Amino acid sequence: MRADKVREIDSAELQRQSQDLREQAFRLRFQLTMGQTDGIKKLRAIKKDRARMLTILRDRELHPDTAPEPVAKKKKKGK
Repeated sequence: MRADKVREIDSAELQRQSQDLREQAFRLRFQLTMGQTDGIKKLRAIKKDRARMLTILRDRELHPDTAPEPVAKKKKKGK
């Protein structure tokens, strides 16, 4: 995921996604040690995405005035 896309996400969602990526990396590392998959590239991408998210979260902690405001999602009209 690109950094500009990550910056648009609110902090709570970033923390949740970061935790999900952590769990994915754990499972993938376990599979690699068991020889079940060839996911070296996927593991590297997961680690980089998580690092981007954690960096942006830390930046928001240090500079809370620059954090984007959460955008209200549009509701679809039901028939």
